[in-house]
Order: sequence, then structure tokens, then C-alpha cells
Amino acid sequence: MRIGEVARATGTTTKTLRFYEDAGLLPPAERTPSGYRDYGPEVLGRLAFVRRGQAAGLTLAQIREVLDIRDGGQAPCHHVTDLLTIRLQDIDHQIAQLQQLRATVTKLRDEAAAADPAVCPADEVCRYL
Repeated sequence: MRIGEVARATGTTTKTLRFYEDAGLLPPAERTPSGYRDYGPEVLGRLAFVRRGQAAGLTLAQIREVLDIRDGGQAPCHHVTDLLTIRLQDIDHQIAQLQQLRATVTKLRDEAAAADPAVCPADEVCRYL
């Protein structure tokens, strides 16, 4: 398949495919006699894997690590487990930060809602922000 066909089949762009190839996520494509990239059908599965990894919040570098392990002939299951464990810890930390932010914003909103605009100091834009 030529690069445009792969792009259409996977809902990506030719620019992205070239970037993935340069980044080591895709093996270098074979070239036609006229110099066009010519991908085999296996590239579709590899691109689907990249998308699933991104959807799980993995970085392209982490996805490349997994691909390198698989390309080296090993099953990457343990490495994937480690990556997903770290990702879950990151998500839990982000949730905790968002809960704290929510509490802060709720407190500010409640204070602002109870305020009397007539007594707001003219030299302040808004004391609740």
C-alpha cells in the first residue's frame, strides 16, 4: 500500500506516517522503483496498536519501547504491565489534584456568590480571584 492508502485506511495523515517512521514506530517502508513508500498490510495492525497505546495515555517513546521488545522477539506483557501501573498512578495523582482544585474553586465561587457587590473595593478587580 502506498502512504496515502495507509493514511486513508487508518484515519491518519501522510505527515503522521512519515513522523512515525522517523520516530521508529514504523519500520522503514519498502520503496517502489519510482521512490514511493510501499507498506505491507502488517502496518495497519501496528498503527492500530500505536493508537491504542495513545488512547491509554502512553507516550510515543513508551509505545516505541513496547514495539522494540516485540520486534526483538519477546512478549512485552510485563513491560506493558509496568507502564500501565505507572500510568494509573499518574491518573490517581491527577485526580487528587483535580479534586483539590475543585474544592478551591467551589469555595471561591460560594464566597463570590454570597458577596455584596456594593461593598467591593473599587481598587480591586475581584477579591475572589
